[in-house]
Amino acid sequence: MVVGPDTSNSVKEEHFDEVEKLLKAAFPTDAEARLVRQLRADGDMLYECRKPWDGKIGGYFALSRMQAPEGWACLAPMAVRPEWQGGKLAENNPNMEVGGPKDELYRSPWRFGTRMLQELQALVEIPLERLPASAPKTIVVLGKPSFYGRWGFSQERAQKLRSPYPLKYTLILRHGDDVPEAELIYPRAFSEM
Repeated sequence: MVVGPDTSNSVKEEHFDEVEKLLKAAFPTDAEARLVRQLRADGDMLYECRKPWDGKIGGYFALSRMQAPEGWACLAPMAVRPEWQGGKLAENNPNMEVGGPKDELYRSPWRFGTRMLQELQALVEIPLERLPASAPKTIVVLGKPSFYGRWGFSQERAQKLRSPYPLKYTLILRHGDDVPEAELIYPRAFSEM
C-alpha cells in the first residue's frame, strides 16, 4: 500500500501542460516554466520526474545535462504544488494522528520534496557498475544546504568547483567522498534566464 504521494513516473509529452501549470503555480514568475521549455527544445533534458497524487501532478523535478563536466547533471527546477508544500497534504489527512508521538513518521511520507530527493539519493546507493551508462555520475543543485543536505547532497564536496553561481548554495550528490575539482558549465538555457 502506498502511503502518501504515488510512485514517481517519467514526464511524457502529454504531461507538459500540467507540468507547466505546476511550475507557474509553485514559483513567483514563469522563469522555471520557460527554463524547462528551453531545456527540452535544446535537447539538454536528461530526465523529468513527476510525482502524482489524487489525479494531479503534486511534485516535479528536472535533471538536465551539464555541458561540463561530462556525465554530470543539474537538478532544476524542483517544484511541489503550493497547497501541498511543507507537508500540508499530511495535515489535511483525516487518518493521521496529528501531534502524537508518531506525527513526523506520518508526515514524512507525505512530503513531495522529501520523497523525490530520497529517490535521487537512492541512486548513489547503487554500485556504479550497476547504473545505466546514461545515469548521471554527479548531480549538482543550487539551493538551501539545510534542505538538500539532508538527502545526500554535499556543500563541502562542492567547494573546489568553479561555478558562475555562489558556492555557498552549490551542492553535489555523487558516489564516494572525494572533493572534485572542475568547472561547472550549465546548459545554455540557464544563461538565458
